[in-house]
Amino acid sequence: MARVCEFCCKRPTTGNKVSHSNIKTRTRWLPNLKKVKTLTDGATHKVYVCTRCIKSGVITKPPVRRYKAPTAATPATK
Repeated sequence: MARVCEFCCKRPTTGNKVSHSNIKTRTRWLPNLKKVKTLTDGATHKVYVCTRCIKSGVITKPPVRRYKAPTAATPATK
């Protein structure tokens, strides 16, 4: 999985973690990505999106589809 947001292109950043004794250790901070269904060009796709884009409404979620079970045909009464 490429750890990149599909909409804002947020990606991992690197830097130093500095301890109390001032020892530097290389570290990586990853974006908070979620796999979300989005509605793009009239089709539903699953993409990785950062939580900031989800919260701000950048993505359009598809409508919730409610499944209705088909009703059984009632037999004719005599």
